[in-house]
Amino acid sequence: MHSVELLPDGTTDRRVREVWRRLADEGLPSQAAHRHPTNRPHLTLATADTLPAEIRARLKGAFADLPTPLRLDGLLRFSGRTQVLAWEVRPDDALLHLHETVWRIVREVPGSGRPNPLLDPVRWVPHITLGRGRDEAWAVPDNRLLPATSEASAAARGRWTEARYYDSVTRTTGSLGPGPE
Repeated sequence: MHSVELLPDGTTDRRVREVWRRLADEGLPSQAAHRHPTNRPHLTLATADTLPAEIRARLKGAFADLPTPLRLDGLLRFSGRTQVLAWEVRPDDALLHLHETVWRIVREVPGSGRPNPLLDPVRWVPHITLGRGRDEAWAVPDNRLLPATSEASAAARGRWTEARYYDSVTRTTGSLGPGPE
């Protein structure tokens, strides 16, 4: 499985990693526990079984306008087989348009597989995952999980600076967009 992801600027990346560390320090499930070098804060736009070179080239064109604004809001909690705690990404028109473009490009790939319905533009809830667990581990006040209000306002705005794809079989990544500033 391949995923197409946006990556935040360095300051936002560090802020998210601080929250990962805070969760781990509290003994809560955290993305900090995933030590693989490809693990980093990201926003998933689409998934596919395959991403041939011609599609990766089209995706690179879609990311030509990076960087774009990034805004983080409050916490989201998703339930299901796995409980997920996430930092909500407030989408602006540019992000919504980019997501729809990427979704369309990936859906046109022969053999791309069944689309993930949660990433469909009409259902997509943009977020950066903070932790995953089997239990309702995050039944604590948000202010214990996110930085204090004055710090949160500094972390609330940033930029999406890069795009990449992740191959979950080989556990490797490749660049799809301009790169860090």
